[in-house]
Amino acid sequence: MKHIVVLTGAGMSAESGIKTFRDADGLWEGHDVMEVATPQGFDANPALVLDFYNQRRRQLFEVEPNQAHLELAKLENEYKVTIVTQNVDDLHERAGSNNVIHLHGELLKVRSTYDTSDIQEWKTDLVLGDVCNKGHQLRPHIVWFGEDVPMMENAIEICSTADSLIIIGTSMQVYPAASLIHYIPNHTPTYFIDPKPNIYSKENLTVIAEKATVGVKKVIELITHID
Repeated sequence: MKHIVVLTGAGMSAESGIKTFRDADGLWEGHDVMEVATPQGFDANPALVLDFYNQRRRQLFEVEPNQAHLELAKLENEYKVTIVTQNVDDLHERAGSNNVIHLHGELLKVRSTYDTSDIQEWKTDLVLGDVCNKGHQLRPHIVWFGEDVPMMENAIEICSTADSLIIIGTSMQVYPAASLIHYIPNHTPTYFIDPKPNIYSKENLTVIAEKATVGVKKVIELITHID
């Protein structure tokens, strides 16, 4: 069965109402990224960091998957589909996608500050005093700047088996995620969906300057037509 690998970024969820990192009105406005998305920021002011992610988590329950999420989920009826996302929301899963790798962590999980493998599902606010079984403070299960990306090796392996690659709503400028495009097999058909693309179409690369809901539909038509 043909394997379609999908790389998604903030633009994938923007149409669901989740603000993007790089937009002027993005969710980081009013917060220095070093304060809320680094281990040092958490050490300096854990209450601020926990509140920041509590707000993001609450917002997640107010939004729904958009049509692009749903279209990708339906692709599983005909293809093997693996989604590698930089997003920390659960909209791919809620839409019905079964194979999702979260490079940068998940809002609906927390982990121990003592044991990184102690990860728990978490849907309410996380506050100081919420601890793991060994008594250590819990933190958001988010990959902060300066931290290792534990799912990266898995994502590289997935990309190396791609028959087609679809990139949606990401500038492909945030590393190490941006390097994944270099691990797909040579001559793999690649589709880049973004309303303001920073690259141009060339051999094996088709650029679609559309938002996710429009672009995904166009790409699926192209892929199914080829097949």
